[in-house]
Amino acid sequence: MKLLPLHRIRHPAPSSSSLTHTTITTTRGLHHSTPSTSKMTAEKKPGAIYAKPLQLQPTVHPDFKTLEASRPPWDASHKLEFVQTAEPAWQFGSGPNPTADLKLLSQSHISIDPYAPGRPLNSNYKLLISAIVPRPIALLSTRSPDGTTTNLAPFSYFGLISHEPPLFAIGFVGSLPTTEGATIKRDSLRNLHETNECVINLVSEDFPEAANSTSIHAPYGLSEWDVSGLTPVYDCETVGCARVREAVFAIEGKVESLKEFESRSTPGKVTSTMAVIEGTRFWAREDSINEERNLLDPKVLRPVSRLGGITYGRTLETFELLRPDFEKDLGGVEGAKKLEPKHVPN
Repeated sequence: MKLLPLHRIRHPAPSSSSLTHTTITTTRGLHHSTPSTSKMTAEKKPGAIYAKPLQLQPTVHPDFKTLEASRPPWDASHKLEFVQTAEPAWQFGSGPNPTADLKLLSQSHISIDPYAPGRPLNSNYKLLISAIVPRPIALLSTRSPDGTTTNLAPFSYFGLISHEPPLFAIGFVGSLPTTEGATIKRDSLRNLHETNECVINLVSEDFPEAANSTSIHAPYGLSEWDVSGLTPVYDCETVGCARVREAVFAIEGKVESLKEFESRSTPGKVTSTMAVIEGTRFWAREDSINEERNLLDPKVLRPVSRLGGITYGRTLETFELLRPDFEKDLGGVEGAKKLEPKHVPN
């Protein structure tokens, strides 16, 4: 999968206002639960050869617009295409494909204690968002219980965890607003906690700038819909929140559970909360989904993802791999016996 950094779009995106969305009903009943009230170090072994650590500087953009202007403009002609895998003739037991640099593979790895003495608290954040990539983006729509306040915010601590029932996880920095000593206020989390509902909108190439704008720290009561210019559509069938008209795919959801996690460096302090959301309706733009309503076209979805720092990505190159069959492809137990053992039990 080829991912390219996103730059500012300098051409108008094609209008999709004339396209309609298909709603897809999920039939499983809902079950709601009540929410519960560096320093880099490495132990070096004698005689071992260690590669010099790569000196990566943090991304600092004191004059981002000047830097951005020096980069190539967005190329709308780049479309997603399927290519071969790097080694179509790969065989069982072969290990890495020919793209692997054997010199790099021989380098040592560094063990990192996330709570090593002197390690800055934000080091784990910087490390993990640069390592766990690409991440899909959930543009989360919520509203207050009385419907007078709406919120729209992007989250890349987001993922699919089950299809039956359809479950999604969203991670928040901070605690529930009712937790004693709560200091970090998250409007989306507050609304989820109070209403148990939301809409998850997936971000496509048509509106990453607008989605990013909703990450602004606006005071509670000021709607990010106005900040972004995105269009709220109040036609959801199981929740009162609006979905984003510009989103190719959206999910109505109910809160299945909310779980808080305490800090390991400051015991007793809640520093993060995970929301598990059960999908109750799926909305797919009509040109993106097949007749069976079970497959989206990635060339229409054109998903945008998050990488480290302030970097985003677009998916332009993909390849396919068949899932192997133990008997047919490997040759069963007899075929497995022919492989060179790699694991030696202690």
